[in-house]
Amino acid sequence: MAYTLGLDYGTNSVRAIVVDLRDGREVATAVYHYPSGKQGIVLDGKDPHFARQNPADYLSGLAASVEAVLAEADADPAFSRQQLIGIGVETTGSTPLPVDAENRPLALDPRFRSHYAAYAWLWKDHTSGDKAERLTELARLHRPAYLAKCGGIYSSEWFWSKIWHCLDQAPEVFAAAHSWIELADFIPAVLAGITAPERVKRGICAAGHKAMFHASWGGLPDKDFLTLCDPQLARLRDRLYDVAYDAETPAGFLTETWAQRWGIPAGIPIAMGAFDVHYGAIGAGIKPGTLVKIIGTSTCDCMIAPIADQLKDIPGICGIVEGSIRPGYYGIEAGQSAVGDIFKWFVEGVLSGDESLHTSLMQEAAQLAVGQSGLLALDWNNGNRTILVDPKLSGLLLGQTLQTTRADIYRALIEATAFGARIIIERIRDYGVPIQRIVCSGGIAEKNSLLMQIYADVMGCPIELTASTQTCALGAAIVASVVAGEDAGGYADFETASLRMTSIKRSYQPHADRHRRYDEIYRLYRNLYLGFGQAGHTLDYYPIMKELMRIQTEALRSQI
Repeated sequence: MAYTLGLDYGTNSVRAIVVDLRDGREVATAVYHYPSGKQGIVLDGKDPHFARQNPADYLSGLAASVEAVLAEADADPAFSRQQLIGIGVETTGSTPLPVDAENRPLALDPRFRSHYAAYAWLWKDHTSGDKAERLTELARLHRPAYLAKCGGIYSSEWFWSKIWHCLDQAPEVFAAAHSWIELADFIPAVLAGITAPERVKRGICAAGHKAMFHASWGGLPDKDFLTLCDPQLARLRDRLYDVAYDAETPAGFLTETWAQRWGIPAGIPIAMGAFDVHYGAIGAGIKPGTLVKIIGTSTCDCMIAPIADQLKDIPGICGIVEGSIRPGYYGIEAGQSAVGDIFKWFVEGVLSGDESLHTSLMQEAAQLAVGQSGLLALDWNNGNRTILVDPKLSGLLLGQTLQTTRADIYRALIEATAFGARIIIERIRDYGVPIQRIVCSGGIAEKNSLLMQIYADVMGCPIELTASTQTCALGAAIVASVVAGEDAGGYADFETASLRMTSIKRSYQPHADRHRRYDEIYRLYRNLYLGFGQAGHTLDYYPIMKELMRIQTEALRSQI
């Protein structure tokens, strides 16, 4: 018997799970909610694009969550702390933070404890939109290959745009930082006791998808290109990294200090850090032809394709990176900037409700026929990640009347996220990547059966739900089991580990009549999507409201 530990650094908390390697059973779970800011996020009321996190929360969360999960696991008579053979870590991203020469977060320095530029720049921080646009312009002119590998547009959510914005807005923080490190690389380094940024092993997941890293041009963007942005970025490059590793390479090994604190073996491997959704794809049993959707505050879509396949560059996605999800495969990433956050905004922000109101609205909205609300929404409340890659877009609700109810709006918001998901799937298929199966995971997928059924009806295909409620953390634990290897009680490869440790709990089947009606509404959505989101697209707005009313009338008659 052997176990691994999976750590999930989310938007609002850090979660730890202990996993039985025989079947993927979660022996114990513990959650530590970040104490800083609002639900763990430091906000700026004057700037809706601002979202930072206190690195001190990451460190206190590491200690507290692991201590709590091991204490819970101790209640299982079959479990022993000495049977832990590895630790896996996944985090949000791109979430870079500035560190000093000893790999300590700059925010822990008394000079910068109240300086939010020294905090971690959370994935959903879009304050660097102007820098992202400038990076895109410069790359189009001077390094088009850089953009081709990350969907054609560089995002404000990503590594370089955030660092460049810090240089512009808080030069004192940039000057004090010895280096910058992704959260996904920082936590494994802490566990391994690595005290110099230059010695931290960086994962190809964050490097390839968010930092313009590619072996064909020597790793990170070259210094000549960075000089075009700002010479100080070029000088920073020497203090970053030249090599990035996939999940087969351990990030390091657990220090004696952490081992004694937790009563677990010293020297066990720490798996390479990666983004939550990439390891979530592993936890969902990803394989070629399977699209995994991790649905939470935002949504990320992941696929893999064999290295032997000659994949085309796909405009608007978050990159095609060799080895970023599973070694030996291209990792393909796309996603939506807000999904659960949209429902949270409406239920808790607009309606001042709580968790129980989410349940009530789901039940009310489930009674509505497709199209009965007469509404059409755009899911851009936090900008658009894929396929437009534009933070300077906002949400839209079209078709309200004096009879519009809260359930109508709630359902329209769910439908908008489903339509946005369908556009992503169509873009990937258009460029020759087959999608035969869709598997969903995450808190929203687990809790909201209405959303899952709507997704199946909009896509016109079955939507499967993973058995694990902690798929991202499970994926990290699976990676740890492979890095530990068979001799330690783990697995020799990802295929075997996945077959033994992942499973499907439920499948939502599409309804043919509902799918046909959703096709009509989707065509209207797609017109709005391109009309508001794509420069030069000609859109005739005149018939849209009338078409929604016609569909609404038919829905009320048929109740499909």
